[in-house]
Amino acid sequence: MSFPYGLIATDLDGTLLRSDESVSQRTRDALAAATAAGAAHIVVTGRAVPWTRHVLDDLGYDGLAVCGQGAQVYHAGEHRLLTSVTLDRQLAGVALAKIEAEVGPLYLAASRDGLDGEVLVGPGYAVTGSLPAVPFTDASDLWTAPLNKVYIQHPTLGDDELADTARRVAGGLVTVAMAGAGIVELLPLGLSKATGLSLAARRLGLKAADTIAFGDMPNDIPMFAWAARGVAMANAHEELRAVADEVTLSNEEDGIAAVLEGLLG
Repeated sequence: MSFPYGLIATDLDGTLLRSDESVSQRTRDALAAATAAGAAHIVVTGRAVPWTRHVLDDLGYDGLAVCGQGAQVYHAGEHRLLTSVTLDRQLAGVALAKIEAEVGPLYLAASRDGLDGEVLVGPGYAVTGSLPAVPFTDASDLWTAPLNKVYIQHPTLGDDELADTARRVAGGLVTVAMAGAGIVELLPLGLSKATGLSLAARRLGLKAADTIAFGDMPNDIPMFAWAARGVAMANAHEELRAVADEVTLSNEEDGIAAVLEGLLG
């Protein structure tokens, strides 16, 4: 049995994971068959390592994972951080000030660097799901340790409008990513899932031309641009669907498995 791609890159939320954060047996079996046929599987997620590790452990996943929107390359089998990029806190502070000057006060959260980096959550910020977070009340607490990213929410603006505004007024200082419902992030300038994935692929001796990528949100656009083939889930954001080579079934309907099974013949 042969497989036409050397590398399968999958986003987690809305892509590999179902809404209950599980991975179906069908999808596990399809990934196992593809890796048995010679492909490597790399998880590429916006989540930082502490919010990703339990998912990888449950999968029995011991390869490389790209976490924190490309900021971290993590060796799951060794529970070791191989590379990590942090946010320039001074630039991030200026970027936040520019965005707030445009739209008014924001609700804030931030992801601290490291294997056990906490996610700090400020007043008003709504955390998606049940992932662990540490509340803070004094905004100066945000800047006391190295960060991978800052999350922003607005009392009235939608995600797309907030992300577009942030890009317009602060896009020269930080990268702005829209990673899911209620998840607009400020990242180190120039960072994307593609930069992290290219680093991880190089460690495996693989290239963009070897890669099929699966995703569901605008933060997956750079990864699709890098990979030879980009597959959007049926539940994907319209911006990602517009640049995808193919649209598969939704994450709830084993969309990844459907494509892999077809490629495996």
